[in-house]
Amino acid sequence: MQRLVDHALAVTKESVKAVTYESVNNVVRIINGVSALLLALLPGKANMLEGIQGWELRPTFRGPRLPRWMENGVSSFNHFIHELSVDSDTSPDYSSEEEDSDRYEYPPSPASHCSRASEAYNRHQMDWFQYILLWILLPFKLLLAIPVRLFQLFYYAVLKVLHIPSNHRPSRLHAHRRMQSLKEQIIHRATDRRRGVVEDVHLAIEICIEAVFDFFHKAAHLLLSPSEAFVAIVSLFSSHGSGIEQDHDTFKDAAISTATRGGDGPAPTERSTNLHQSLNTDARTCQDVITELGYPYEAIHVITSDGYIILLERIPRRDSRKAVFLQHGVLDSSMGWVSNGVVGSPAFAAYDQGYDVFLGNFRGLVSREHVNKNISSREYWRYSINEHGTEDVPAMIEKIHEVKCAELKLSKPESEEEIDDYQPYKLCAISHSLGGAAMIMYVVTQKIQEKPHRLSRLILLSPAGFHDDSNIVFSTVEFMLVLVAPILSLFVPAFYIPTRFFRMLVNKLARDLHNLPAVGGLVQTLMGYVVGGDSSNWVGVLGLPHYNMNDMPGVSFRVALHLAQIKRTRRFRMFDYGASTNIEVYGSPEPLDLAEFYGIIDIPVDLVAGQKDKVIRPTMVRRHYKLMKGAGVNVSYNEFEYAHLDFTFSHREELLSYVMSRLLLVDPNHKPQRVARSKKKEQIAAASRD
Repeated sequence: MQRLVDHALAVTKESVKAVTYESVNNVVRIINGVSALLLALLPGKANMLEGIQGWELRPTFRGPRLPRWMENGVSSFNHFIHELSVDSDTSPDYSSEEEDSDRYEYPPSPASHCSRASEAYNRHQMDWFQYILLWILLPFKLLLAIPVRLFQLFYYAVLKVLHIPSNHRPSRLHAHRRMQSLKEQIIHRATDRRRGVVEDVHLAIEICIEAVFDFFHKAAHLLLSPSEAFVAIVSLFSSHGSGIEQDHDTFKDAAISTATRGGDGPAPTERSTNLHQSLNTDARTCQDVITELGYPYEAIHVITSDGYIILLERIPRRDSRKAVFLQHGVLDSSMGWVSNGVVGSPAFAAYDQGYDVFLGNFRGLVSREHVNKNISSREYWRYSINEHGTEDVPAMIEKIHEVKCAELKLSKPESEEEIDDYQPYKLCAISHSLGGAAMIMYVVTQKIQEKPHRLSRLILLSPAGFHDDSNIVFSTVEFMLVLVAPILSLFVPAFYIPTRFFRMLVNKLARDLHNLPAVGGLVQTLMGYVVGGDSSNWVGVLGLPHYNMNDMPGVSFRVALHLAQIKRTRRFRMFDYGASTNIEVYGSPEPLDLAEFYGIIDIPVDLVAGQKDKVIRPTMVRRHYKLMKGAGVNVSYNEFEYAHLDFTFSHREELLSYVMSRLLLVDPNHKPQRVARSKKKEQIAAASRD
């Protein structure tokens, strides 16, 4: 009778799974098909998808293999997941549990999450059924508890006499779980760390169906086999306490060992698996990417003069006398410089050439890092590009100077009458987009204030600063932003995703855009229209880990307004506060025009433009070049057939070779001539008169 019930439940369960699964898959296919139709009708899609490989008009997600699930006539979803892991397992054998604990443990795979989640639901349903039986059979529990307890006391007394600690007894189940967990984590290392929304729907369906049918299966088993049910209840009473302790030990052993690579050696710490990891959102940091690839890492927290806490990350070469500082653009982070891995990332290329690499991060995270922990959202986002160039960059570069001087055991010269003080290292800067505008602002304002900027060369990849040559979408946004700024600024301090749920949704949808290429192609094409036809891989950038549920970069309203002001005036100026405030800040009713002070830039500048860049067009980069060239700056200009995001996100060997060749022009052993302060004052005064 029991076998007949098992077969009936198994067939019914697989039928329900097949119908439900295929219904969801059909909905997904319809969405992908409609997207493919719209994509075929939209003009200019070839340019939008140019250079992006792998776009197909069919979904890559595949349904379950039903015959394999019904092996031996009995369904087992957990067994199916286990087989998937075993099939793809290429890890070596592990000889002992002690060796396993010394190995690096990687985050659990989606397959292991499916298995454990299904087991958790099954245990939850079974516990409710057992508790109901416990209340019914309470008198039997009381009668059986006394002899069982006496037996346990006698057993522990024998162990104590024999000097066998109970917590050191071998547990085959515990060792098996540890080995299986480690294998699953190693398997997952070569896979995507996220599940998409569609995959989550499939998983939820699997768990629900498994939980419901498993409950009915166990209930029928207990009703049809009273003797086995009685034995199970007795064993439940006797092992209830020890089972809790064993589960507690298992959860404690689920901690994942990690190490921060920096300093003299790795310092292992524990990171426990929690709800965020079970959601399978890719929340890797720049540190995770660097250390997983075997490079050293160091995190330096820098506090600006106005109280913002920004993260300066480092791939350290402590004895190197040549350093490079990389600064990202808008809605980006240091992740952009390492996202292409060892071969195609500027940060790793510079490190391999012997540079001490520093990765800067602008202020502007959803987490609102500030010395004032209770700072309001309105106060935190109250900054423009001015603060990027006059607060963030100076704080990070001065920290670099402090660290390098301490490591090279050399102090600054005693003479304070010279602005171009000798430093024991050479620092070059590579900046992209808004980071380029901030670096120009930093150098100019430092020279005006007669402060050293510490830089030996400046490489600007598609730098911002001039934006009047743009498409109609940008022009419309600029006009509306300037028009409604006094009212909109009262309600919208910044542009970002405020809630964890929607950030998680964006992170997972980015995975779906790759599983459903027609949908991804449609999003890519629409994004290209918004930015004037730029063919950058916007879908790929959206999937970067710094757009996760825990934190993500945002754009303050004042930064957006500042960009609109620059576009409207067609001049590279600092933020316009209004005539009265401008007099207090700049000493004149008009903001400081940075382009008028290009003549005081005393380092070589390399400008790079993208021929396919529709965000900052080559004509705008050439305007920087012409103004610098006319002011006597040692400047070079080059163009590549790239779109805006190709400078950081895409793997471009030609660009990497060019950037490295410009860095090599700086001799770290060359000592520059010191220029007297009076001569510098004359140069600045002459630039102001011009």
